[in-house]
Amino acid sequence: MKKPDKFYITTPIYYVNDKPHIGHAYTTIVADVLARFYRQEIGDKNVFFLTGTDEHGVKVAESAAKSSISPQEFTDRVSQEFKDAWQNLDISYNHFIRTTDKEHQKIVVDILKKLKDKGVLYEGDYQGLYCVGCEKFILESELVEGKCPDHNKVPEKLTEKNWFFSLQKFLPKIKEAIESGELLVYPESRKKEVLGLISKQALPDFSVSRSNKAVTWGIDLPWDNSQKVYVWIDALCNYITALAYPKGKDFKKFWPADAQFLGLEILKFHAVYWPAILLALDLPLPKLYIHGFFSIDGKKMSKTLGNVIDPNKLVAEYGSDVAKYLILSQFSFGAESDIKVEDFPVKYNADLVNGLGNLINRVTNMVEKYFAGQIKIDFKNTKLGQEEIRQLHFRESLLTIWQVIQKDNLLIDQEKPWELAKDEQNKPKLEALLKELVFDLYNIAVALKPFMPQKSQEIIDVITAKKIIKPQSPIFPRLNK
Repeated sequence: MKKPDKFYITTPIYYVNDKPHIGHAYTTIVADVLARFYRQEIGDKNVFFLTGTDEHGVKVAESAAKSSISPQEFTDRVSQEFKDAWQNLDISYNHFIRTTDKEHQKIVVDILKKLKDKGVLYEGDYQGLYCVGCEKFILESELVEGKCPDHNKVPEKLTEKNWFFSLQKFLPKIKEAIESGELLVYPESRKKEVLGLISKQALPDFSVSRSNKAVTWGIDLPWDNSQKVYVWIDALCNYITALAYPKGKDFKKFWPADAQFLGLEILKFHAVYWPAILLALDLPLPKLYIHGFFSIDGKKMSKTLGNVIDPNKLVAEYGSDVAKYLILSQFSFGAESDIKVEDFPVKYNADLVNGLGNLINRVTNMVEKYFAGQIKIDFKNTKLGQEEIRQLHFRESLLTIWQVIQKDNLLIDQEKPWELAKDEQNKPKLEALLKELVFDLYNIAVALKPFMPQKSQEIIDVITAKKIIKPQSPIFPRLNK
């Protein structure tokens, strides 16, 4: 497969009404792995990784009021919590955008003006349902027993004068772009879901503004001082405002996005509304990658149940590299799956202590003992697990790597190098065996770099040193659990 010239990766920007949890972490870790992988492939300057926080809207203003502080103070505090969490997880983003950034707000205003000049915005009355929890208008067909399926609350009935985007004009183009692959929606099940939304539901034109009476915390609509820019339009624009659309050198180099990661709950906004805006602006369309919902130990993640997992606690217990491994190795990207937190200690000991850690200790100990740490290796990257990463099969990449770890531990048990070392005539066979094992360790470490950058470098440093010796302390110490 030909290497790309550039690679632009985004996460959704996370709403500051919530603290960082494992759901946010999963999406961000996936993006980080891909960013690190392509930096190895095409160089740091050719990869741009964006994340950030979504900071406007009714819920933010309400939460700030409850805390007796201004909305700006509130967003400053929570946005910093996301930055701190990503620093703890060693997330290598290039830019952290905030929708309260002055430059972002300026470009959003310019985008809205441009859309109005193109004749795709019009003023009208909205009568319908609105979920405050989602900060979105909701169709009656989307309700479950009359309630929002995400918040289990009856939506408000609103009558409001707003500005609307002429979505109906763009639906045939969006459908055609999805079917042709111009607008990639992955996995296939989500592609079919979006096509079903377009074909089976009468998707109405959507609001790009809300009344100042309903929304006090947001960007003013430039030509109508009675309106604020609808929080979702504000948020979606971040993917191009971060690149200084339309004239910024980063925008010219990196757009369209090569991988926009998002959760299933925001599929419609990203796979219908966002492409419509881009088509109206005459911009090329991105690639969208959607992961499914996941539960925690078989139960839906919720504050009420108390099973919301703080990624900072995982880092405190395991370190950033191991926390990322434990999260990504649980299930395949795109699938709806269950995170079994209770299995983390068992998996850590099995995979990293008894598997990889044991292999490192055995091999380095034997090279040190039988060859005084001196063994000549022509190190080459065998590209172990790399094709799986290109296909966004992150768990499968890890499984491929672990097959080599298991193969090598079994090989040691079968060949019994400690027996070979007893007879000088077996020295060439022993050396060949240890060369193979050290060579494999190198490629295992290289393959793990996008997933566990710090631990993999520790392994590389040990086996590429002038003298290979067993690490004084285990790279993966055993948990006392």
